[in-house]
Amino acid sequence: MDQSFVEVLVIGAGPSGCVAAAYLKQQGINVKVVEKSVFPRFVIGESLLPRCMDHFEEVGLLEGLDAIGFEKKFGARFIKGDKVCEFDFSKKHTAGWDWTWQVPRADFDQVLVDQIIKMGIDVSFAHEVMDVSFNDNGESTTSVKDENGKLYQIKAKYIIDSSGYGRVLPRLLDLDKPSALPKHSSIFTHVEDINRPAGKEGTLITFDVVQTEVWLWVIPFSNGRTSIGYVGPSEFLESFKGSDSEKLIAMLKLSDYYYERFKGVSFLFEPHTIKNYSKSVKQLYGKGFVLTGNSAEFLDPVFSSGVTFATESALLGAKLITKELKGATVDWEIEYSNHIKDGVAVFSSYVQEWYTGNLQTLFFHQPENPEVKRQICSVLAGYVWDKTNPFVTKHDRLIRTVAHIIDLENQSKEE
Repeated sequence: MDQSFVEVLVIGAGPSGCVAAAYLKQQGINVKVVEKSVFPRFVIGESLLPRCMDHFEEVGLLEGLDAIGFEKKFGARFIKGDKVCEFDFSKKHTAGWDWTWQVPRADFDQVLVDQIIKMGIDVSFAHEVMDVSFNDNGESTTSVKDENGKLYQIKAKYIIDSSGYGRVLPRLLDLDKPSALPKHSSIFTHVEDINRPAGKEGTLITFDVVQTEVWLWVIPFSNGRTSIGYVGPSEFLESFKGSDSEKLIAMLKLSDYYYERFKGVSFLFEPHTIKNYSKSVKQLYGKGFVLTGNSAEFLDPVFSSGVTFATESALLGAKLITKELKGATVDWEIEYSNHIKDGVAVFSSYVQEWYTGNLQTLFFHQPENPEVKRQICSVLAGYVWDKTNPFVTKHDRLIRTVAHIIDLENQSKEE
């Protein structure tokens, strides 16, 4: 069986894998990327957060992305009946990027991988990881099947698993564990947005809450197409009968705000359904490997945190591997696991309190509290490691506390 050797093997060529590989290449490290799919390929996760712009910039990928003309995202809007809450990323507690993009991921990921190939990084498409073993030193031997079905081996000092929903190492090493988040599912497609309004209304990403736990996303792209999808408890989505197209057509009627815009519009592909999408793992790293992005944790699409966690973890993992390769000592528990878990914990609180309705109480309360909104806006922009933000440091109780105060105020007014 053919064998090759690299210092770092990256599994997956999405945003996580590209950021990790680009950083390692900058540091002069021998890196190879294997990707099961053939690009361009469809994947969900089309709304980014400003925090990930820092990562693309640091590894030299930002300029190439900016040249494409993806739809710029300056904030986000939430609607519930006649109530509207709009966040502007330029009005946030934490210093940082004030905008990001809304992207068709097939196009976005293609631009990323094209750039790392131009950097001289070896990327193999349609190559599937079949098995992996580690010796006592953490060095790995990975069996890979190429596009012709031929098996070969890659020996590496480290593996970065950026395989996303493929979750290669969690599956092969039995690292999966149940998520603590409620079981939710999603159904989504793209449409040719022929009824799109002119101006800001036509480009603004919106989350339309039709029930406390059920919401519609609307993500317009610069190419005239729009991503639409419903999220809700798994049993709610399963209550609709018929094909996936028939289900989504019926569900669009739930949106008073968007029904007319999308009524009768053809779906560009049969809607996809992802059931019980939240994922977790027993550990984020091991001797000779690190899990990044969706390979490690996936929370919920409501705050678009997926790509940001993918690039945050990829860049940090690549930096720590570089330190070890250069002879420095790394405490992976403190420097990697604790850092990623801190961010995951913040967003987990927001996801949980969104579905309890407490966070929605804060969003739609009038009159707005400008400082509270600025602090929450920073979290929604992905700056979940900013310890100067009370809605980060006290995430596990502050949302409930403020929601309770608002409820008491409302009761007092009614009396």
